[in-house]
Amino acid sequence: MTIWIPELDSAASPMPRYRQIAEGIGNAITAGQLKAGERLPPQRHLADALGVTVGTITRAYNEAQQRGWVQSRVGSGTYVHGDETSGSDFTLLTHESADGDNPSGMIDMSLSFAPYHSWRHDSLREALQSICHDPAAIAMASSYQADIGNLAHRQALGAWLEHLGFPTSGSLVVTQGGQHGLDLCLRTLTRPGELVAADALTYPGFNAAVRHAYLKPVGIPLDTEGMDVDALARLCQRQVPRLVYVTPDQNNPTSISMSEERREQLTALARQHDFWLLEDHVQYLPREDRGTSLLELAPERTLHVFSTSKVLSGGLRTGTLQVPDRVSQRIASSLRAETWMAPPLMVEATCRWITSPNADELIAWQTSEQQYRQQRAFERLARYHPQGQLRGSNVWLPLPEGRRSSEVHALLDSAGVRVSTPEPFCTGSEPAPQAIRLCVGAPRTREQLDRALDIILEVLESGDTSPWNTL
Repeated sequence: MTIWIPELDSAASPMPRYRQIAEGIGNAITAGQLKAGERLPPQRHLADALGVTVGTITRAYNEAQQRGWVQSRVGSGTYVHGDETSGSDFTLLTHESADGDNPSGMIDMSLSFAPYHSWRHDSLREALQSICHDPAAIAMASSYQADIGNLAHRQALGAWLEHLGFPTSGSLVVTQGGQHGLDLCLRTLTRPGELVAADALTYPGFNAAVRHAYLKPVGIPLDTEGMDVDALARLCQRQVPRLVYVTPDQNNPTSISMSEERREQLTALARQHDFWLLEDHVQYLPREDRGTSLLELAPERTLHVFSTSKVLSGGLRTGTLQVPDRVSQRIASSLRAETWMAPPLMVEATCRWITSPNADELIAWQTSEQQYRQQRAFERLARYHPQGQLRGSNVWLPLPEGRRSSEVHALLDSAGVRVSTPEPFCTGSEPAPQAIRLCVGAPRTREQLDRALDIILEVLESGDTSPWNTL
């Protein structure tokens, strides 16, 4: 074990202590003061030497591990990263270490996950620890709450939405994630057999909820400005849908953003024909990348869904549903019949997380990381004309002439990369285009992302090599 102790800047430094310690580790490795394979001081020993808490050291070691400088070994300690068997030199990674790779070697880009960072685990741990030391919070979390969520939780979540730049209007309901919010709206405000409309390619979770509610879906054509509102108007001349579902800032899967003119046309059409607008903002984009929310344009008929899943953690299962006051009691009744309430322990943990500085820090890092990954994918796949938002979650990749998504999917899967085909996104009986969706946040590291992009390019450039045995 080394006796190395870092030197910290003065208390006036704007950098948090844990980051100063982590930077000190990296600098010591670069300077040769710490060698590959050396064990760092035990956390309590270093905490005592520096006059900080053990939690600060834990966070510093986690930060250093995320940067690829060190690796933790269960029951043994934390060691400077290096391949002791080969004697290779220390390698500085630009992002996460690869110790969380899928053991099978598969890089799964089929699911829309936020980029991995240990801060998510650290922040949740801190929130839960603070609850454990708060008897009032424990009592609250173990008791029944109002069906739409207790007032303190709803106020905290509403303030957070405004902080993120989302409008607030009507009644706010606490849900068990965005999918729960979609399902509540469909089950409360529609009846089996009624018509609902969405983009011809849209979020599969909405399609699944439509099927379970026994509704009749119809896909509306999508172009470079988003939903074709003229096509929707023609549909209304034949049969008015009860509800229209949109993801205006980042269509899933194509990432197309609805133009401001289309948003105004859509809300005007909704007022003319008296249908609901179900607006989904779960696929997070920062305020400056979003257009005007439908909730601002038509608050009296817009149902707004949001969730922590793409910005904090999918496992929290905490979301919000904003509805006009006139239907809030109906929504509350449906929620009570389904689950009675969202679990107050998870909502309390969420509220403690979002009111801490950790939440803003994580979202700022994620925004920057998503931008890097999007740009990287666009650079590597440029010849195939990828589509995506600069700081969004997904890349939509049209396939070259003659290639089919099922064939490319199978070849990629056998090569170790999993992607999404268009079929699950098709609304109703709409035909599937020949394209694939890539989730750039899903690979655990930048290195994994590059490896996946290499494989995708190799498959696309190799031509059709899929086997066939049908006559």
